[in-house]
Parts: sequence; structure tokens; C-alpha cells
Amino acid sequence: MPVKKPNSSRPRSSTPNPSAVDPLELWLRAADYLAAAQIYLKANPLLEEPLKPEHVKDRLLGHFGTTPGITRVCGHLNRLIQKTNGRFLLVTGPGHGAAANYASLFLEGTLSEFFPDLPRNREGIAELLRRFSWPYGLPSHLSPDVPGVIHEGGELGYALATSFGAALDAPQRIVVCIVGDGEAETGPTATAWHGTKFLNPKTDGAVLPILLLNGFKIANPSLFASMTHEQIVQFFESHGYAPRFVRYDKFFEPDMDDALEESYAAIRAIQAAADGKPSRPRWPVIILETPKGLGCPKEVDGKPVEGNFRAHQVPIKEPKKDRAHLQLLEKWLRSYRPQELFDRSGQPIAAIQALAPPHGLSVAREPGANGLELRALDLPPLAKFAFDVKKRGQRESHMKALGAYLREVVKRNAAARNFRMVCPDELESNKLGAVLDVTSRQFQWPVPKGTEKTSPDGRVLEMLSEHQCQGWLQGYVLTGRHGLFPCYEAFIPIIDGMMNQFAKFLKASREVKWRQPVPSLNYLLTSESWRQDHNGYSHQGPGFINNLLTKKGQTYRIYLPPDSNCLLSAMDHCLRSRNYVNLVIAAKQEMPQWLSLEEALEHCRIGASIWRFAGNHGGDAPEVILACCGDNPTLEIMAAARLLEKDCPDWRIRVVNVTDLTSIGVPEKYPHGIEEVRFQRLFPLDVPVIFHFHGYTAAIKQLLWERPGDDRFEIHGYREEGSTTTPFDMQIRNRASRYHAVMRVARQIAKTRPGESARCEDLIRHYEAKLRAHREYVVKNGVDPKDIDSIVG
Repeated sequence: MPVKKPNSSRPRSSTPNPSAVDPLELWLRAADYLAAAQIYLKANPLLEEPLKPEHVKDRLLGHFGTTPGITRVCGHLNRLIQKTNGRFLLVTGPGHGAAANYASLFLEGTLSEFFPDLPRNREGIAELLRRFSWPYGLPSHLSPDVPGVIHEGGELGYALATSFGAALDAPQRIVVCIVGDGEAETGPTATAWHGTKFLNPKTDGAVLPILLLNGFKIANPSLFASMTHEQIVQFFESHGYAPRFVRYDKFFEPDMDDALEESYAAIRAIQAAADGKPSRPRWPVIILETPKGLGCPKEVDGKPVEGNFRAHQVPIKEPKKDRAHLQLLEKWLRSYRPQELFDRSGQPIAAIQALAPPHGLSVAREPGANGLELRALDLPPLAKFAFDVKKRGQRESHMKALGAYLREVVKRNAAARNFRMVCPDELESNKLGAVLDVTSRQFQWPVPKGTEKTSPDGRVLEMLSEHQCQGWLQGYVLTGRHGLFPCYEAFIPIIDGMMNQFAKFLKASREVKWRQPVPSLNYLLTSESWRQDHNGYSHQGPGFINNLLTKKGQTYRIYLPPDSNCLLSAMDHCLRSRNYVNLVIAAKQEMPQWLSLEEALEHCRIGASIWRFAGNHGGDAPEVILACCGDNPTLEIMAAARLLEKDCPDWRIRVVNVTDLTSIGVPEKYPHGIEEVRFQRLFPLDVPVIFHFHGYTAAIKQLLWERPGDDRFEIHGYREEGSTTTPFDMQIRNRASRYHAVMRVARQIAKTRPGESARCEDLIRHYEAKLRAHREYVVKNGVDPKDIDSIVG
């Protein structure tokens, strides 16, 4: 239902004497004043002189419409903390409302502790106002610079999923999540409401969602604003919540205190009654109804503003240029009566300061949100899980060894409760079901008969929503715990935007001195593009690599292990690392195994190395280099090397395998990048390189372009050609097969050995004929020829 307009758009006390007013009303006036002033003012911070155009910023940035709702949650939550001494983490979903958070933290004094140049006085207020949305200042959305922040807020909609991740395995923590009613229309939020079906009230914390229902988005009403109270109740009850409405038409509404206290009591009652058995507890949710931009002018230029979409961003647009707008702005700001709220030095009056929560219980000082509760993993030695390579080329699924390793990781860390796996219903499909030998899928609600391996206390979370999995893991690792996100390669781009913001959060966090490192966020992508045996073209997409490569090289690692032992080494490294986005890509089907554990550890240490056992003449004095990155490209390059050894044993061929993708980039941009001297030992400047890559060739070109002589690299990879077809036919369709590699070598040899040109031509024609025959064979038989597998084994 549409939100009603308030009786007054002016924040007035019932009496001009501040001492007779509820201190929280004074606090809210101060917070809203500071929030509005941050958007508009660069001078005259407490309006101690008439407002002039030169006091107003040239660029007016920030969203006031959502601000009053955020300040009210912050103010009432502080009062709840004082009453309960509870441990709360605040996640603010609405975007560009950070002015409200800054104002709240400034009033309680916490902001000044983390920013000594923002003292809680007139000078600090002036600097806070100037710095907001100012170059190199404080952004209009939240950021890692702000204590207590694990989510920046914004339209992507995953604040709620992140909140559930932060609550896992933290039974004393209550995560209060402000969800904007526009944000609530997003897919990530829509799936996140189901988070209560997974929370174990005995061993996990709780999430208290507060839907900020202010009626409008940028230019349209929100969907929740079109619903009646009855429909909203039905919506939330169907998700397992007990909704409570708070109508905040007035500037101050004490009923919010009651709603928070009742919600807190309900959460603790659910937790106290928990017996570890499946149940359907009805967790509280608060629907906070407040006019958009509560307290701002009712009208500007004859058009409605307060309680309207026009309050969304900057309610008064041109105060610097339009005298009427300047007068209206001054009237609005003075309506908060800042002279009653701050003393002569600019400090908040004692009644406001008294509302600050106990020092250690401020939401800004929640240890888990500031990297202060990291719990290291107990990781097993790799030798126990290594694949015994008796003959190079033996076939086994990489996931067999990894599944056994992860099973032991889960087992060793079960008591510490600091490791989880999240997956969109694909754990067993990805051949990692071994972990279910020692744990189960966590699910709190009772499940249908015939369901297997679920309980309220598992270490695996599975839901068919990549958004939810990403949010769970973000909240979990940012509060000091560890995790792994296995996913199909074609589906992971669903969370591209979420990964982007997380990587940016990590990059910014590294620049904040007081923030401590957090565990890395780890992706494992299987069901690769090259082996979508029963899926079609739409399921063939390796583009997540390219998206990750757009981020700062210090924030991510990309591993494409060629075999099981390299996969073990890469995963062990990822789980030990801090402050990275780690991407590991490996096939789940049986693949050739190449390196012993000792060889794999050394190969992974460097990131790329010469495989002397693979090329002719031990790879010495090469005429052509065959390079590969990814398990399927490695298979094809190894097969090409075998064919060349048989057909042209006198040609000098070197094989180089790359397992750490960024190792081929320059170390100035990529910390794992190989120094140039070593790089040229692998890839001499005068030797052509035929490089077969797992994904789009643009990724390799991006990494190599700053290397001297990068034009010697001929790069081949996925070319957007696919179908429901055989593995080898996928290679042929994308011109990445062993036959293509052999022909490319022949063309290079013909350039440097003119006397060999006839022999090279014969070889090229032979394999062109093989390519022509292949399609006819697979169409007739439905499988690849037997010699495709046997040539390497």
C-alpha cells in the first residue's frame, strides 16, 4: 500500500526545551541534520551565519531519501544495545545512504576514534561535511574505510545474503540488516529471504531484517509499497517470518524501541528453545514504514518531495544557483535547530552523547566485522591424498583426490566451526560428495521423505542460487572464517557483479591500516566448457576469468591445474591465503595425470615450467614451443607433442605448462608474475610459441602484452563455438585440437627450415584429412574415435 504522507515535514519537539524531549529525538535531529548537511555544505557547518552560495558544494551527491530510515535504525539500535549489552553487526543495504551511517558514528564518537582528524567538535563536523562525496574523501556509499562495515550497500541486493553468512557459526551475534524496498525487488534479495531455512538456532547467530519501506525508488513506487499490510504479512509468513510493522510518520516514534526489544526477545527465545532438531522457527522481521526523505521540504517548485520519489537523491537541486532554493535549503537545515543539539565547541550535547552504546559494543567495533576474529584452518598434509603417478597419462578424476582432501579439511575443523562449503546443488554432481562422509548439508526446516544427507548442523550449504551462495561466503569470510564455492563454470558469471564489488572491497581494505587480513574467497569451477557432454552451447562459457582479470592484480589469483596433484597444491595454497579472490578451474571427468606430488609442488611454486619429459630432446634448444594452460588444453598439447615425436622426431619441440595464470604477467602488475629473465628462459625471444588456453584468448593477450616480443605468441582458446557434442569435437570446433597444434608447428618449421617445406606440407594435409574425417565419425558413432584417448594414455 502507498505510504501515507506525514502530518508534518518539520522535525519539531513537543516543547522548545530540549531537556524535556526524549534524548533519542534529539539524537535523530542531530543525525538527520548532519546527514543532510553532508550532502549540501562545505562551510558554515552549524549555520552560525546566514547560508550563502559559497557555503554550498558545487557537486551535490548522496541520497537523502533513504537517510531518515537508516538514522532511525541506528539510533534505536544503540538504545537496544544499551539495554541488552547484546552483540550486533549492522549491514546497510540501501545504497548511497552512507551519510546517515557517518552521522550516527560521529555522534557516538566512534568515527573520531578511527579518524582522528574528525574530532567530535565544530572542526570535526566541518571536515566531515566537506569530506563527504569529495575527491579522496568519504564516498556516498559505505566502504571498508568505515569500521564495522562488511557490505557497501547498493542496488545489487545481496545485503541480506551476506548477513546470513556473517551469522553462521556465531551464536552470540545478531546481524541487523537494513533492506531497502527498492533493493528488495532484486533477485539476490528474493532468494535471500529463504536464509532462515538454513540457520541453526542452536549453533548459528541470527539475522534481523528491517525492510525500509519508504514507498519509492528513483522514479517509481516500490513493489512492496503497492501491497496491503495483509499481503505483506502473507509474504513474510510464507517465508517463515513473524512480521512486525512500525509506522514512522512522526519524526520520532517510540514504538520502534518496542519492536526491536520484542524482536531481540523472540530471537533469544528461539535460540534458547533450540534442541538441534529440524524445526520451523518464525524469526522476526520489522517493516519500517517511513516517508521517503522524512523531514525534508514537502514541496520544491510546486512539486511534492517529502514522501515522494523526488526525495530519493537531492531534494533541493540548485541551491547554489537559485536563490529560492538556497532559502528553502536554509529553512530546512535550520528546522533541525542545530544550536540546541551542539554546544559552543560543536560537541553533541550530553543527552545525545549519553545514547552512545558501551564502547566495545558499538556496531562499528564488532570484532568480526573488522577482521579481528580470524580463525586459522587446520589443514592436512597433502601426501596422504596425492595421486600416485605410476605412468604419466594415467586417467583419474581430479576431484577424487580433492574430495578426499576436503573431507579431511571438514573433519579437522568441525569443532572449530570455521570452514564451510557453499554450492548451488552441485556438490555431488561435481564429484565432491566425499565430504558428505563426515558432514551433511545444513538444512533447518523439516525436509521431504527420501531426502539424504541433511541435518540442522552440516558444514555444507546448498541452494540453487549462485547469488545466495556468494552472499553466504562473503559474509562468512569477511567475519574471519573460511570457505569454498564449487560451481559450474557456465553459471558462475551470474554473480559477476557481486564478485566485482567484493574484489573492490578487498582492494580498498588493503589500504586501511587498521583492517586485518581476512580469509580469501575461493571458487572452484568444474563442468568446464570443453566437457559439457550432455549440455549445449549455452553451457559453454569460460568468461569469468576475463572479468576477474579486470581487477587489480594484487587482489586475485587464477589457477588452472593440469592434474590432481597440482589441484591439491593450488587448493591448499588458496585455503591458507588471505585477502584474495582465488579462482581454481579443473575438470571433474577422468583426465590424464602427469606430475608426482613433488613435481606438482615445484611446478605450482613457480607457476609455469618446462615439462622436459614431454617435448623432443628434453625441451632443449627448441625450434617451436607448445604452451598450455588448463587441463583440457594440456591434454591436447601433450597429444600433439606425442604425434610430433612419432612423425618428426628431429624437430626440437619444447612443452611449457602454465598452472598459475598470472605468472605469465609482468610482476609489476601481478605479484605472482615471473621475472623477465626467467620468463625468457621458458620462452626465448627468438622462438615462436603456440599457446593453447582454457578460455578466451583475450585473457592471455592481456597478460602478455607488456612482455618483450609478445608477438611471438600465437594464442588459441575458446572461440564461441560449441554444441552438445563430444569432448574432442569441442576442441576441433574451436581450432584448439592436437591436430591443429601439429599443423601450426609444421607451418612454423616451414618458415625456418625451407628445405623441410614439402615434409611440412605432407603433414598438414594428413591432419587436415583427419579433421575432415572426424565430423563424419562422431555424427555416425556418437563418440570420439578410440585413438583419441589412447594416444596419451
